[in-house]
Amino acid sequence: MSDLIDRIFLKHPRSVDEGYWQHFAFALSFAVKLFVAGFAALVHALIPCIFEKTASQAITRMHDKLAKR
Repeated sequence: MSDLIDRIFLKHPRSVDEGYWQHFAFALSFAVKLFVAGFAALVHALIPCIFEKTASQAITRMHDKLAKR
C-alpha cells in the first residue's frame, strides 16, 4: 500500500526536486494562470479588441518559468 501511495503522490514531485505540497502549490498556481489565460482567450475570441495579447503573454511567462526549473 505504501508503494502505491508513493507512486501516486510522491514519485513525480521527487523527480522534480520538490515535496508534495511544494509541487501542489506550483501546479495549482499554473492551473489558475491557465484558467485566467483561457478566459482571456475566450473573451478575445468573442470580442477581438479585448485581451489582444493577454493569453499569449501569460503562456510565454509560464513557459519561461518552466524552462528555468
